[in-house]
Amino acid sequence: MSAKTVIAVFDVGKTNKKLFLFDEDYQIVFERSARFFETADEDGFPCENLESLKLSVFDSLKEVFALKEFSIKAVTFSAYGASFVNIDKTGKPVTPLYNYLKPYPEALSRQLYEKYGGEDQFSLETASPLLGSLNSGLQLYRLKHEQPETFKRIKYALHLPQYLSSLLSGKYYSDLTSIGCHTALWDFEKNSYHQWVTQEGIAKKLAPIISSDKVLPSVLPGKGFKVGVGLHDSSAALIPYLVGFEEPFVLLSTGTWNISLNPFDRSALTAEELKMDCLSYLQYQGTPVKAARLFSGFELDQQVKRIAAHFNQDSIKYRSVIFDSDIIKKLRKNDIQGDVADNFKQSGFSSRDLSVFENDVEAYHQLMMDLIKIQVLSTGLVLKDKKAKKLFVDGGFSKNSVFMHLLAAAFPALEVYAATMAQASAIGAALSIHREWNNKPVPKEIIQLNKYTSGKIIAI
Repeated sequence: MSAKTVIAVFDVGKTNKKLFLFDEDYQIVFERSARFFETADEDGFPCENLESLKLSVFDSLKEVFALKEFSIKAVTFSAYGASFVNIDKTGKPVTPLYNYLKPYPEALSRQLYEKYGGEDQFSLETASPLLGSLNSGLQLYRLKHEQPETFKRIKYALHLPQYLSSLLSGKYYSDLTSIGCHTALWDFEKNSYHQWVTQEGIAKKLAPIISSDKVLPSVLPGKGFKVGVGLHDSSAALIPYLVGFEEPFVLLSTGTWNISLNPFDRSALTAEELKMDCLSYLQYQGTPVKAARLFSGFELDQQVKRIAAHFNQDSIKYRSVIFDSDIIKKLRKNDIQGDVADNFKQSGFSSRDLSVFENDVEAYHQLMMDLIKIQVLSTGLVLKDKKAKKLFVDGGFSKNSVFMHLLAAAFPALEVYAATMAQASAIGAALSIHREWNNKPVPKEIIQLNKYTSGKIIAI
């Protein structure tokens, strides 16, 4: 029997690192998962164990290349952003892979902002909220000022997906999806690196930009596969939708963060939008994607624990609560208003007295109503152009019956769908180089949709 044509995709998250083999129909035919103990940087702050990650890539490839039933035509990567691997001229890392949660010196960031027009102007031009180390460009600025000798040794600063790609190709490139994810490196109006990147000598440390759909030959002996340059995971997760749907849509990607993404809104961010946690990404074809973020998944976890403790229940129960329209009617009739705190970044449910609710399911429905209230405000920030007619929801909240029914009711002018797709980021990375490894057309059934309308669910 002939070997099945596949692509290998490494999907590197902050916690879980996975390897998938997809066949030409984008079905998972092999999966391997790994987790590593963190190491620490020179200040003792936890960071990625880069050596373990590197060894895992080679060990995993050795394993799958030994599987005779598969013919691996290409290997590519999706990985989390805000993460630079700083290499010397031999390709060896000269610094740890710094954690984007590491506190950033306030005096140093203030120095940068004041030199280039102030916080508001800097943030507007780079389409990046001021996020400290999460603005990965500032990590290089910090190295330049705090470790100048180390900074001089850097040949290239590569975002994590492109570093992993270089292990297999021996070539060093930058990619727009990694550059354009709240890095503070890119001037979205000029469509080039921002002025500060050039003037501060940062641009010299950045590898040439290559198109996201390009592939490179492998340097591994005896292996004729192609190597993708790698993609930022959030941008990769959008690709299956861009490939599958031509009409304008908004994708609500949910999890710890609920991120509303509108790849069809070309308008520039305003100062007010930035203050409400809007930002812009660059998608794999180089055009901007307006996005708005909420920390809803985190808030849901915290408040579910509070409800469970108050009503003496197991919090696992709330993973499968069914939407009850009678409870919603009762809560709306009572019209207990909750405060929307801090520019609607939190729902205000935390200030509610749980003793006013008849039972835990009623309290849970109120929590969902409060979360929907701020979700409507957040998603509304990327719906101002009114082009989008569809709202797709993927991730954890797409499986939440109460959330999805309330969301559909809150956006009556939109078609609201729960989207189910295994491993969107990994599939997106594979799709970006589809023509380089796959002889079949892109299948239409990659994304499964359930439509929510008038309190009913319709399978598509």
